Amino acid sequence: MKQITTKQAGFVAGGLTLTLVLGAGGYAVVQGRSAPEPSTTSASGFDPWWWSQRDRSGQSGQSDQSGASGQQQAQLPPWLQGSQSTQQQTPSTQPTADATATQERGVVVIETVLGYEGAQAAGTGVVLTSDGEVLTNNHVVEGSTQIKVTVAATGATYTATVVGTDATDDVAVLKLQGAHGLETAPLSDGTTPTVGSAVTAVGDAGGTGTLTAATGTVTALDQTITTQSELATVGESLHGLIEVSADVIPGDSGGPLLDAAGRVVGIDTAASSGSVDVTGYAIPLTTALTIAGSIESGTASSTVTIGYPAFLGVQIASQYTGVGGAVVAGAIDGTPAQAAGITAGSTITAVDGTPVTSASGLTAALAGHKPGDRVSITWDDASGQQHSATVTLAQGPAA
Repeated sequence: MKQITTKQAGFVAGGLTLTLVLGAGGYAVVQGRSAPEPSTTSASGFDPWWWSQRDRSGQSGQSDQSGASGQQQAQLPPWLQGSQSTQQQTPSTQPTADATATQERGVVVIETVLGYEGAQAAGTGVVLTSDGEVLTNNHVVEGSTQIKVTVAATGATYTATVVGTDATDDVAVLKLQGAHGLETAPLSDGTTPTVGSAVTAVGDAGGTGTLTAATGTVTALDQTITTQSELATVGESLHGLIEVSADVIPGDSGGPLLDAAGRVVGIDTAASSGSVDVTGYAIPLTTALTIAGSIESGTASSTVTIGYPAFLGVQIASQYTGVGGAVVAGAIDGTPAQAAGITAGSTITAVDGTPVTSASGLTAALAGHKPGDRVSITWDDASGQQHSATVTLAQGPAA
């Protein structure tokens, strides 16, 4: 539930599906993406993290209808701009309050700048080590180019870098620069909470910078949630989640789910909306720590990206198929693609001499590279003239 506070619609044009290509991982910016639906039949809609729009008063965000040229006025992600109507939501009856000093222990507020999207976002994190390793959700930092982290208990602020991310399981680890002597979060001993046990979700609800605590109970274990979308975009699924009745909302993501003893048992990550009773979801702490361990050891995999991906800086119109390459919708200012002369209407046909036949092929061709690598890019411009240039890949936003 990344809380997006401002947004320029720079990546959306017409009805195209545009993908910002990264060397590892990547993210799509889509116009017309439908609201997610629950994986089982339900009377209420399902809003995982970045789609969640509720605030504590129960008022959902309203989208700016100005389309691709407008500025996002509400707390909406870019692909919902002008594409989804919103409705009044009934406030949850679950109690919320400012977090206590005990509940703030080892909890940080995360603020990010999404430089290539003209946006800012907010979330929460849990301090794992005294020298500043922080556990959070991947979607809290996804697409970020700058990260600022504030320790809730002391107000100390640090610049953070991404140690690694796992977009599939929605986990990320950050490192606070120059941090030492931080109080760490009180972690549980690995015991899974039982159905009916009391829990409290702590986080930067609404992106205000002030931690709140929402109480509830565990309503189910080992839950799977799935989002569904239209166009060429597939949904996201998370498995093995703790389901709770606590009022989890945007900005809480990455924050701790505490048991009755005040120990962290999960990481807040998703919530439902559109009904009287809010249903929240958290990643079990044991799952999150296992993934964090892989990240901290520098072990990359099909799901784990270490550090930042390499970045060419092109937007790809991914629905064009059968054209013998990756069709470029635009090159971002200040990127290697723009410096090389790649423009909208170009078709990238090869990387280091290896043919590229599609948008996914371009992503795959760059996936084995790191920022600073030099690669040869071959493309045809809009008139069909072939070009080739060697570029130095930049550091991309967090994957």
